[in-house]
Amino acid sequence: MGGARKKRIYYKNRPFTALPAFPRVTIMLERDLTAKIMRYLKAQPALFCWKQAGGQFGCSGLPDIICCLNGRFVAFEVKRPAGGGQSAGKLTKLQEIAIAKIQAAGGVAVMVTSLDEVKEIISKITEEKPDWKRT
Repeated sequence: MGGARKKRIYYKNRPFTALPAFPRVTIMLERDLTAKIMRYLKAQPALFCWKQAGGQFGCSGLPDIICCLNGRFVAFEVKRPAGGGQSAGKLTKLQEIAIAKIQAAGGVAVMVTSLDEVKEIISKITEEKPDWKRT
């Protein structure tokens, strides 16, 4: 019988022919950035770290990544980087309070939005010479 007819697609009452060519913007998710940072940290010698799990039994406001480096307590609150029309993540009040308490106790606690920020902080801490040494 005849050939197959193409089904016409309409958009706003006009025939739809092709998609406009928009540049594809890739936005890094917070979980992807956290995984990338964890891979880097676990590859560092003399550094112990873990990802703080949230949920029912966790403590609200604690930073995402907790580390011990050269005897220093280090905590990273990971937030989505700005880009692609998106603004960077913001700290909640609980997170601000937790970071302030860690800093008041002599620890290092910061919000990071990239692996480069973490590398910079780790390099500064490894350059420090502790006044005491455990045996």
